[in-house]
Amino acid sequence: MKITSTSCICPVLVCLCFVQRCYGTAHHSSVKVTRNQTKHIEGETEVHHRPKRGWVWNQFFVLEEHMGPDPQYVGKLHSNSDKGDGSVKYILTGEGAGTIFIIDDTTGDIHSTKSLDREQKTHYVLHAQAIDRRTNKPLEPESEFIIKVQDINDNAPKFTDGPYIVTVPEMSDMGTSVLQVTATDADDPTYGNSARVVYSILQGQPYFSVDPKTGVIRTALHNMDREAREHYSVVIQAKDMAGQVGGLSGSTTVNITLTDVNDNPPRFPQKHYQLYVPESAQVGSAVGKIKANDADTGSNADMTYSIINGDGVGIFSISTDKETREGILSLKKPLNYEKKKSYTLNIEGANTHLDFRFSHLGPFKDATMLKIIVGDVDEPPLFSMPSYVMEVYENAKVGTVVGTVLAQDPDSANSLVRYFIDYNAEDDRFFNIDANTGSIKTTKVLDREETPWYNITVAASENDNPGLLSHVTVGIRVLDVNDNPPELAREYDIVVCENSKPGQVIHTISATDKDDFANGPRFNFFLDEHLSINPNFTLKDNEDNTASILTRRRRFSRTVQDVYYLPITISDGGIPSLSSSSTLTIRVCACERDGRVRTCHPEAFLSATGLSTGALIAILLCVVILLAIVVLFITLRRSKKEPLIISEEDVRENVVTYDDEGGGEEDTEAFDITALRNPSAAEELKYRRDIRPEVQLTPRHQASSTLESIDIQEFIKQRLAEADLDPSVPPYDSLQTYAYEGQRSEAGSISSLDSATTQSDQDYQYLGDWGPEFKKLAELYGEMESERTT
Repeated sequence: MKITSTSCICPVLVCLCFVQRCYGTAHHSSVKVTRNQTKHIEGETEVHHRPKRGWVWNQFFVLEEHMGPDPQYVGKLHSNSDKGDGSVKYILTGEGAGTIFIIDDTTGDIHSTKSLDREQKTHYVLHAQAIDRRTNKPLEPESEFIIKVQDINDNAPKFTDGPYIVTVPEMSDMGTSVLQVTATDADDPTYGNSARVVYSILQGQPYFSVDPKTGVIRTALHNMDREAREHYSVVIQAKDMAGQVGGLSGSTTVNITLTDVNDNPPRFPQKHYQLYVPESAQVGSAVGKIKANDADTGSNADMTYSIINGDGVGIFSISTDKETREGILSLKKPLNYEKKKSYTLNIEGANTHLDFRFSHLGPFKDATMLKIIVGDVDEPPLFSMPSYVMEVYENAKVGTVVGTVLAQDPDSANSLVRYFIDYNAEDDRFFNIDANTGSIKTTKVLDREETPWYNITVAASENDNPGLLSHVTVGIRVLDVNDNPPELAREYDIVVCENSKPGQVIHTISATDKDDFANGPRFNFFLDEHLSINPNFTLKDNEDNTASILTRRRRFSRTVQDVYYLPITISDGGIPSLSSSSTLTIRVCACERDGRVRTCHPEAFLSATGLSTGALIAILLCVVILLAIVVLFITLRRSKKEPLIISEEDVRENVVTYDDEGGGEEDTEAFDITALRNPSAAEELKYRRDIRPEVQLTPRHQASSTLESIDIQEFIKQRLAEADLDPSVPPYDSLQTYAYEGQRSEAGSISSLDSATTQSDQDYQYLGDWGPEFKKLAELYGEMESERTT
């Protein structure tokens, strides 16, 4: 099969199309495959072999945007099997087959029925097949070929990112790059010059230029001055076909702004200025403004002002307003027209941000001279001091002079001055002032403890101009006199423990005084001298404005007395000294061993032990269980059988019982064992054992007592050995008592006889440390000790 292609670009290129078509037809028609055969050799017949492919595929071309009335011819399909008799049928399938591309099934001619756009689709892939019409069998294998849409220049260049906004510093060198613009062309860049773009500048010359190939915009002049012109609008054109006639074009706008640099120094509009300032101007207030002009903007126009010389350097100061870039002139010291009527200042304004590239343009600073004229005004009276401090004693009589203020007219007229106190409507008036002399006096009796300090405002005015006032503050300190006695610092809750010891500190008290330090501390504490010596408590002055309460006896009892009252007297250190009397209330409380208060009210024993309700219930349960065990034990004992007859010789009858619960073996003669010691001693003088004898024993008596003690010990040992070693005695349980209790104790008799009338040296304080079990015993002996002390 042979393939013929034909295309046409445009009416302008008719000749080129004709040559191309002719060339393409000749070229494609030469691309064919025939059946293999051998030439006839002399005398030989033709030899046939297996036929091969009869056609091949190739590429077709079709012009885009074809607008003719007839379908555009694309090419021709032809098979070697086609003899021209119409027996071969050509079939076309693939992209656009039957819709865009149609084929004559007899001749194999392909036509395009629609106008195609290469920018939407560049090529189409189709398949061709030749079959026998009669048998519908393929004469050739199916072949694939491509129809390529051939480009024409139908798209103009476009700037997709425009318009542009860009800046470039002023005074830049010529050729400084500003921006690169890029235009895109949708045509085929590989075919012809349809997509070959060149750039040119339509507007913006002679300030800027553009590179025709790269689109880079550059400055075209030296020293472009922002102060002369700041904004430029540059129009750039892009044209395809390499800029040739007939090419398509597009344009964009580039807005270029020159940014500022510090190339202009500040300049004062005038070299001489004059300023009027009244002498009444307040110190620290702004009295004038001055400004130097700078053509630059932003930080390049920032500047600072300073006073470089002049006779008013110490009187005035200048600062810079960052917003308005003005110099603010302020007053440092008060003006006085009568002393100096004018001042001269030299003021300089200089840029703060310098660009050394432009230092050749001159110094970036400027100076001017300012003359200040002081204006004369009628000034208010001037006090001799900016403020006054005066003193007066409290309780001073009404009309007492506190002090005097003085004011004068500073003007040359020297008018008379009148004084008055500037009171608020709600103020209490404790002072008045003499209108002519300025003498301040009291109008009420002052109390330092109520108001220790007064601040009043005194105003002064001239007789000739009463509306012109000046004011001064007067502080009046009220001095203290000793008119308040000392008092206890607070209400004290003083507690003494029942087990307290003599000399024990139970509390520390302090005092206060409404007077100041000179008439207050040091405080003295002492008991009331008119009362008798307190047997229970005493007072100790600690000499540090405190006093300690101490106990004077051992142990206290709530049951005897639960509250004590202690009158005390306190005096201050003023001249003359003042004193006051107070009464301290001391409560008696039960305390733990570590001193913690347990209770301060008389109560039952169990309650005093500090037991909780749960603990009391547990104790009661234990008592009930013990009673039940005792009852059970007694019941079991009674259930045993008693012997009917008790032997008279039962040795258990040796136990002799004496139902005497006296004070001990020394309080009766019935238990005297002198006969055991020595029978002859029974007739000697016998002393009572329950009291101390008034006759002292002589050494002879002491020696005989020692011998007697030795005899008794040996006697007891013998009797004990006989009882243990006697084999004739039945092993009955027996109790043998030998009435000997050892040698005499150094503590003496423990008999309770005559104990109420004798002074005991025994200290029962330790009973309070044995815990709640011995509390009642400690209380009994403590009460007895307390009663004996009382």
